[in-house]
Amino acid sequence: MSAVPPDPALPERFAAWFAGRGWAPRPHQLDLLAIVRAGRSALLVAPTGAGKTLAGFLPSLTALAERPPAKRSRGLHTLYISPLKALAVDIARNLETPIAEMGLSIRVETRTGDTPSHKRTRQVERPPDILLTTPEQLALLIAHREASELFANLSCVVLDELHALVTSKRGDLLSLALARLHRLSPGLTAIGLSATVREPDDLRRYLVPQRQFPVEDRGSLPFQERETRGGHEALEPEPTPMADLVVVQGGAAPDLHMLDTGLTLPLAGHTAWQAMPMIYDLIGRHRTVLVFVNTRLQAEYTFQELWRINEASYPIALHHGSLDATQRRRVEAAMAAGQLRAIVCTATLDLGIDWGDVDLVVNIGAPKGASRIMQRIGRANHRMDEPSKAYLVPANRFEILECQAALDAVEAAAQDTPDARLGGPDVLAQHILGMACADAFDPIQLYDEIVSAAPYATLSWEDFEAVVDYVATGGYALRAYERFAKILRGPDGLWRVRDARTAQQYRMNVGTIVESAKVRVRLARANRTRPGAVLPRGGRVLGEIEEDFADTLTPGDTFLFAGEVLRFEGLSEDEALATRAGPGTDPAIPSYAGAKFPISTFLAARVRAMIADPFEWDRLPKQVSDYLVQQRTRSVLPGATGLLVETFPRSGRYYLTAFPFEGRLAHQTLGMLLTRRLERARMRPLGFAANDYGIAIWMTRDLSARIALEPEFLEALFAEDMLGDDLEAWLDESAMMKRTFRQCAVIAGLIERRYPGQAKTGRQVTMSTDLVYDVLRKHQPDHLLLRAARQDAATGLLDVKRLGVMLKRIQGRIVHKSLDRVSPLSVSVMLEIGREKVYGEGADEILAEAEAQLLEEALG
Repeated sequence: MSAVPPDPALPERFAAWFAGRGWAPRPHQLDLLAIVRAGRSALLVAPTGAGKTLAGFLPSLTALAERPPAKRSRGLHTLYISPLKALAVDIARNLETPIAEMGLSIRVETRTGDTPSHKRTRQVERPPDILLTTPEQLALLIAHREASELFANLSCVVLDELHALVTSKRGDLLSLALARLHRLSPGLTAIGLSATVREPDDLRRYLVPQRQFPVEDRGSLPFQERETRGGHEALEPEPTPMADLVVVQGGAAPDLHMLDTGLTLPLAGHTAWQAMPMIYDLIGRHRTVLVFVNTRLQAEYTFQELWRINEASYPIALHHGSLDATQRRRVEAAMAAGQLRAIVCTATLDLGIDWGDVDLVVNIGAPKGASRIMQRIGRANHRMDEPSKAYLVPANRFEILECQAALDAVEAAAQDTPDARLGGPDVLAQHILGMACADAFDPIQLYDEIVSAAPYATLSWEDFEAVVDYVATGGYALRAYERFAKILRGPDGLWRVRDARTAQQYRMNVGTIVESAKVRVRLARANRTRPGAVLPRGGRVLGEIEEDFADTLTPGDTFLFAGEVLRFEGLSEDEALATRAGPGTDPAIPSYAGAKFPISTFLAARVRAMIADPFEWDRLPKQVSDYLVQQRTRSVLPGATGLLVETFPRSGRYYLTAFPFEGRLAHQTLGMLLTRRLERARMRPLGFAANDYGIAIWMTRDLSARIALEPEFLEALFAEDMLGDDLEAWLDESAMMKRTFRQCAVIAGLIERRYPGQAKTGRQVTMSTDLVYDVLRKHQPDHLLLRAARQDAATGLLDVKRLGVMLKRIQGRIVHKSLDRVSPLSVSVMLEIGREKVYGEGADEILAEAEAQLLEEALG
C-alpha cells in the first residue's frame, strides 16, 4: 500500500454524487487520487468489481472539473489505453454516466481501428479532454506531425488490464509510445490497472521511465564515449524507478463449479457437444450468460449448436475477432442494452467488460491458465461484494483434470501471468520509422528515450545502431535495393523519413498483430436475369476467413461462419462470395491459426501432482479416477517431477509415448527434436503427434529392444543438449522459421501488407518474405530480422525455455515402461495421429470410433 495518506476531501460535486448513489469512495480510490495529485505514477491491483476504472479516472475527472473556464480548451488531458476495442467502447459508455450526472463539461471520445478517418483527423485538430484508444492507434498518434502539440498538455495516461498488454509485442510497442509521451509531456503521470498480477514490480517498472544513469552525466559525455555500454560503466547507476503500488485485498470469493453432464467424456476432442443441452438450460435459468470458448472454431460450432436446440428462441449472439466490426458493435450494443440472453465469445470479451446484467459465465474447454479463468469469471456480477458465478465445462477427460487444477488455483487466488519480456528488435524498427515520420530525430536523444522504456532498458548502443541501419538500408545484404531505404540522414546529423509515400505506408501497416492472410466473406445477391448465378457485389460483409481455408472450398461447398450456414459461390478479387445455404447441409468450419492457448506451467504442475497422488483422486469424477486406476494397473502413472515413457508395438509399427504435461507448443518442439535424434540412431521414425499432455512417435524399428540392450540410450535421447546443435540444425531447415521471419518482416516494415490504393494478398507477402529470407540466410545470416525470428521462435512458437526447464527437471527421473500394447494413458495422444480437419458431429463420431478401438486394445 502506498505511504501517501488518503485525501478524503473530494470536490463537493463528487462527494454529492457518491452520496446520491448511496456509495462512499473506497480507500484505494482516494489513495490513488492522492498519489496522482502528488505527481507520481501508480499501479492499482484490485479484484473484479472493486471500482478500478473509476479509481483510474477519478484523478482526471476531478482535475478537469476544477479547471478554470479559461483553461478548458487546452487540449488532450487524459489518454486511456485498452487492449481491446470493445473494452475502450464499453469504458467510454460507462464514463459518460458520472460525467452526465454531475453535469461536468468534459468531452470523452474513443479512437480505434473502427473509428472513421474523418473523426480521427478531427481528434488531432480538436482533441477531446479524454481519449480512449488502443496501442496501435497510440503508435499512429505519436508518429503524427502534430504529436508534439497534441500531447503537450497531456497530464495522465491510464493503462487498463496492464498485465494483458506487457507480455506481447503489443506491450513492446506501447512501452516505446509511453516513453515518447513522457518526453513530450515531462510531468505526465501513468496509472496501471489490473486484477491479475503475479509480479507487480515488473508492471511498476513499466509505468515509469527507466534511467540507468543520471541524465546530467549522460548528457555531458562526448558522442564517442557513449558508443558502447562499456563507456558508461564508470558512472553510478540510479536505483530502478518504480511506480507506487496500491493493492486492494478482499472481494467476494467466486462461485465456481465444474459442470457434470453425467456422461462419460471422451479422451480427446474439444467441442463439448455432450454439454450443449445443459448449457442451454443454464441460459434459460439466468438473465444473461457469457459463454467463453478458447478458439474461433469453437465459437462458431457452439453458437450453431445452441441455436439448433433453441426451442425457446432466446436471443443468442456470437462475438469473435474475425467478424465484421459492424456486427461486433451491434452485438456489444445489444448486450449493453440488456437485449441478449447469451453471447458466445472468445478472448475478445474476457478483459474488463462491465455488463451489469451478466449473472453467469460458462467457460467451455479447459481454461489453460489460472489468471485467464479469473479474468473471465469476473465478467459475471461485476461487483466486488457479490460472488461471480461460473461453470467450467470440460470437453474430455483430461480437461476434467485441468479444470480441477484451475478450481484449486482460483480458491488459492494463485496467479500465473507470464513473465515480463525483452523488447523485440522488429517492434523497435517499426517505432524508429514512426519517430522519423513524426519529425527528424537525433539518434542519441532517441536512444536515451528508448532505453527509458522497461522492455528496452538493457538495449546496447550497438544494437540500437544496428536497428537504425536496418531501417535506413534494410541491412548489409539488402542495401543495394533502394526500396528498403526508409529513412535518410541529413547534413545536420538528423534522420528523416525518406518521402511522404514511405510515411503513408508506415501508417497503413502499423501494429504488431500479424494474422494469417484473410479474405472477406460477402453475402452475394442472386442474379435475377441469370438463374443460378450471383452478382459479385451488393451484399454485406460478414467478416474474414483465412485464405488457406478459402482455398479448400469449391463452389457449392457449405461452411459455417458468423453463425450462419453459407454456400460458397466463388472468389471475386479479395472476397469470398457466399449465399445462405438451405437446411440439411453438413458445413465445415473455418480454422484459425494460432488460436489455441497452451496450458500454463502453473496448471501443468498441478495436473501432474494430481495424477501422481492417488489420495487426490477422491476429488475427481469416477470416470477419471477409474481411468487412472486402469493406467496404474496396466502400466505406471507419471510422477509429479519425472517423465513417463512408454514403448509398444501396434499394427506393424513401434511407438514411443511420453507425458511431460508441458503444453502443445513445447511438445511439438520436443517431437521434432526427438525424431531427429531417432533418425540419427537409425530407428527410422515416421512421424509424431502431440497434444497438451503428451507426444507419440512411431517408427519402423523396435525401440524397446534398443533400450534393453543400451539402458543409457533413453537418458541420452532426452538429454538437455538437444536444445543446442539439434535445435539450431532443425531451425535452419524448418518451414516454421520462414513463417516466423514473415511475421517479423511485416512488423519491421520490410514487407508491407498494404500499399496506398492497394493491398498485397497473403500469397504475395509469403513469396516476398520467402525470397528475402533465402537471400539473408545466404548472404547475411546475422541479419537483425533473422535474429528476431530466432528469438520469437524460442520464446513463442517453440516454447524453448519451458522445454529446457522440463528437460532439466526429468534428468535421472525418466521411467520407461515396455508394453505389449497401447496403455490407457497413451490412447489420448494416439488419437491425435492422422486426424483430419473434420468438424462437428462427424469429428465426434470419428474420434469416438477410434477411441473405442484403442481402449479395447489397451484394456484387453
